[in-house]
Amino acid sequence: MLAPVSHNLALTTIVRKRQLPVKGEVITRLNKRVLASDVIAEAEYSHKHHLIDVARILGITSKAAEKKIGDIRVGQNLAAGTVVASGGGLFSPAIKVEHSGHVVAVGGGQVLLDISGKEFELKAGISGEVIELIPDRGAVIQEVGALIQGVWGNSRISSGTLHVLIEKQTDILEASQFDISLRSLVILAGSCQDAKSLKSAADITVRGLILSSLAPSLIGLARKMPYPIIVTDAIGKQAMNLSAYKILSTNNQRENVTVNAAPYHQYKGTRPEVIIPLPHTDLPPAPRDVETFSPGQKVRMRRAPHAGATGTLRRLPDGLETLPNGLRVLAGEVKLDNGEQLIVPLVNLEVLG
Repeated sequence: MLAPVSHNLALTTIVRKRQLPVKGEVITRLNKRVLASDVIAEAEYSHKHHLIDVARILGITSKAAEKKIGDIRVGQNLAAGTVVASGGGLFSPAIKVEHSGHVVAVGGGQVLLDISGKEFELKAGISGEVIELIPDRGAVIQEVGALIQGVWGNSRISSGTLHVLIEKQTDILEASQFDISLRSLVILAGSCQDAKSLKSAADITVRGLILSSLAPSLIGLARKMPYPIIVTDAIGKQAMNLSAYKILSTNNQRENVTVNAAPYHQYKGTRPEVIIPLPHTDLPPAPRDVETFSPGQKVRMRRAPHAGATGTLRRLPDGLETLPNGLRVLAGEVKLDNGEQLIVPLVNLEVLG
């Protein structure tokens, strides 16, 4: 059975395809180095229109209004404040454009403007080199470095210098740990269990928080924070897995660390992830997104009651296993890091690669 993989890799080649949901304008260029927060493409998600009814405003016929409109043509760009028409009398109002836009229709004594702006901005999502342009959609970006993937993110992206705030993987974050010296840094911050910590990080404008775990009651607040938040291991209260902690803690003060807190999406292939650019001579192998379950693999539980717990896959029984609830499923025997042994459905496991 194929297994999803959550990566904790000290050095790998990371390639990410970044695309607009609709056709737009690609504003980056080939071979350019970009930061995670750089906008690489823009699009208009929806059109907004403004109708200027000259005939109605001036109280004249459509034919007379068309003469007042004069030289305005379809496709013309009009800045806010441009006079479209005037009644001509001493007290007749001058009809001005309220919002900048381009003319999409003129006729019947009316002017129709498209006042849409570039509403959707696609960020690079990874610091690296643009190796391919996707016409009207986006780009493919490549970087070499460390890759740490998590279980939850608040849908924000940023980058900055990594600062290790915790001393061990079991540490709990406290609001008192934040001071002005941490401004504009990406913080490796342990487990967060109180709202004050999240708010304190916002007050000093950190570039991102990397947490081992997050209290369930704080999910709503975390989604509202202006900086990206990534949870590496569990929603609840849990220490960071040793592999992720070693990689992150040994890269203290690395620059241009990407924090892409994209939510986990099984079918789109997105995960919250931290990418740390590292010096290299050759391109190391790219990671595999799926593996085949086999004994000896490091695995993580994906669902309650042991969600986030890690262990080793010891055995894959032949055929189907009967669970305590009576269901017969493909399962594996897992020895958790705390020594407990369980029979776990394979769909509840992911490989830590």
